[in-house]
Amino acid sequence: MDAPPKPWPTGRSEQCEPLVRRVLAPNASPYTYTGTQTYVIGAGNELAVIDPGPAGTGADGHADTRGEGHVAAIIAAIGDAQLIAIMCTHTHRDHSPAAAALKRLTGAQIIGCAPLVLEDDGPRADAAFDPDYAPDRVLSDGERLSGPDWTITAVATPGHTSNHLCYALEESGALFTGDHVMAWSTSVVSPPDGDMAAYMASLQKLYDRDDKVLYPAHGPAITKPKQLVRGMLGHRRQREAQILRLLGAAPQAIPDMVKAMYKGLDPRLNGAAGRSVLAHLIDLRHQSRVTNDGDIWHLT
Repeated sequence: MDAPPKPWPTGRSEQCEPLVRRVLAPNASPYTYTGTQTYVIGAGNELAVIDPGPAGTGADGHADTRGEGHVAAIIAAIGDAQLIAIMCTHTHRDHSPAAAALKRLTGAQIIGCAPLVLEDDGPRADAAFDPDYAPDRVLSDGERLSGPDWTITAVATPGHTSNHLCYALEESGALFTGDHVMAWSTSVVSPPDGDMAAYMASLQKLYDRDDKVLYPAHGPAITKPKQLVRGMLGHRRQREAQILRLLGAAPQAIPDMVKAMYKGLDPRLNGAAGRSVLAHLIDLRHQSRVTNDGDIWHLT
């Protein structure tokens, strides 16, 4: 999906529905679409924030050029209300670093996904983990957090990362999906932490739910969740079938498979595509359907 024409609403508070507002961070890239979308939850005096995004410039003077001004924009969106919870879907650095600055400025607790820091040998700069993420409380699958006019339930969705959570807003039927489900692009599943089998199981988990709308961290809202998730499950199965057909023709290395599978792909995304192919291959190896000799993969 091509990005919408500029100007994008960076730094502005946009009303999505009565209990949900959105603030776009200025960190657009081939991996983040128009940028990270931070969601402000609640219409009363006690609010929550989901995915505060990259660190930015706040009233305390802390700055980061990847998210310059974003913390200040979130504070402006909160206004005179009290922020009581800062919630992160996962700890990639385009999602969680601003949590620390928001906590310093507001005193709100960081509540949500577990900390996770790994050495990622993938090509995505945006996929680096946030080493400073320090939650005050970690939510398990099904745990709830409430404000005066909102209730959020954690929905564990490992796959993109092992610590990934989605958040369900019980009052409206909205689900905040982080990087697990997006309309503009498929999620990158990058080993060693990204796990294709877990990702597929998490997609099925969302398909079995009855959410009315999905709000991803990047890209437009999804108003037909089952239709999109069904398509994503089918897309991943098609990729798996492509890999098996290619290896049925001849043993191959991942770069050759990417070239054959991703026609017309932006060259900047070749590395990320290769990571998803690797994730599929690891899953197929666990099923004893493929094996490898170094960089060369073949059918068993």
